[in-house]
Amino acid sequence: MQAGFAEREITPMAGMEQPGGYGKAYHSTVVHDPPKVRAAVFADASERVAVVGCDVAMLPRYVVLRARAAIEARCGIRAQSIMLAASHTHSGGPIGMVAPGAFDHASELVRRLAYEHSTCDDPRYVAMVQEAIVDAVIEADAGKRDAVAAVGVGREAGVAFNRRLRMRNGRTYTHPGKGNPDIVGFAGPVDPDVGVIGVWSRESGAAELLGCVVNFACHGTTGPGGASADWVYYLERTTRGVLGPQAVVVFLNGASGDVTQVNNLSPHGEEHGERAARRVGVRVGAEALKVLVSAPAGALEPLASRVEVLAVPRRRPSAERVRRSLELLHSAAPGSTEWLFAKEVLMLDALLQKEPVAEVEVQAIQIGPVVLVGNPSELFCQWGLDIKAASPFPFTFVVELANGSVGYAPTEDAFGPHGGGYETRLTSYSNLEVGAGAKIVAAANRLTRALTPGVEPSLPHSQAWLDEWDYGNVPPEVE
Repeated sequence: MQAGFAEREITPMAGMEQPGGYGKAYHSTVVHDPPKVRAAVFADASERVAVVGCDVAMLPRYVVLRARAAIEARCGIRAQSIMLAASHTHSGGPIGMVAPGAFDHASELVRRLAYEHSTCDDPRYVAMVQEAIVDAVIEADAGKRDAVAAVGVGREAGVAFNRRLRMRNGRTYTHPGKGNPDIVGFAGPVDPDVGVIGVWSRESGAAELLGCVVNFACHGTTGPGGASADWVYYLERTTRGVLGPQAVVVFLNGASGDVTQVNNLSPHGEEHGERAARRVGVRVGAEALKVLVSAPAGALEPLASRVEVLAVPRRRPSAERVRRSLELLHSAAPGSTEWLFAKEVLMLDALLQKEPVAEVEVQAIQIGPVVLVGNPSELFCQWGLDIKAASPFPFTFVVELANGSVGYAPTEDAFGPHGGGYETRLTSYSNLEVGAGAKIVAAANRLTRALTPGVEPSLPHSQAWLDEWDYGNVPPEVE
């Protein structure tokens, strides 16, 4: 096998918008660490696949399609064999929210709400990210070297928590607040798996780590201050600190639509800011290092890819809901929660005129005994666990916000009488039909079952017994 890695910086300029919420927010002059695009290309005798992690909140579908087309034209890697995934850092640049011209067809009011009161893509930054993706993949492909690789799964159970909690009133709240006496318990699971693929130069005798792919499910919302890859920066620092600065760390976020670093059942703070980012990143990095220094290395073959594009209807607000939202827009305090959700309903009503159905790509990329299963939603953690449980592969890494962005995919009970939380609200960003998550899981299962897992590398057997060790076969002495 061969493999190559490359990276590019995508630091947003001061004053650019900062995605992560439903209102306007802007970057200061502070750069905590440069957000990056990190790419890995794997090749065998008949196939090449590219896996790219981007330090952005999300990647719009149109950028994915353009970047894939450019990569295929320049180096021949097939579009369906390229996975482009957002890390979901909330400290990244302006890409993935309201696209230029997306609401030009709408009323003057809705255009104002979309372009003046919502986070918007910046064409300059979009072009920067797209160019960085293409350049990183081209460089990684051109720099491929004979390589050996290892795969394994660590376990980090102390830094990620489900943010949705059951309450005494029978409902579910998102982040109900530390110490809230009405909390009953967590409403959903977490996934502690730290999935790792490590790649070493064959000529160095597995001494030089070319790069690695790391998969873990947790929002990038620690917010260390300024533009940042969030806790992924400390994952990278931890890995490079032990195995060398040449290693490229491609991060792929797992099914974390309802998982963050905040433990609502803990009375303790420091879950945002520099210390929190360091704690999450270093602990995940430490687990990745355990895998990298322990798992046996060999060839990860074969390589393959499968794609299924689903047409998923969007949920539609009732005429009464649209009418009430219009009233709220004029009566509620601008920027308040009810005002923001009213704004979003009006924007969704306009969006449905153009796009009543969302394009949802589910992708499976096989790298030997590993399968990366991508989807463009913020997938609830339980769905990711379901995909893993049904997969025939010994290693299944679920990747959310891959190859597009279609909002949350909650579990169906989240929409029921005991559900709730803002992930289930209708917005222009998040609006897939209630059964969308189940459809994504079913497509993922079809794709993984259509592939045949490769053989996992194994440790060599020790040599056959030859003789006893003289130092070890001596009798005891008591005097």
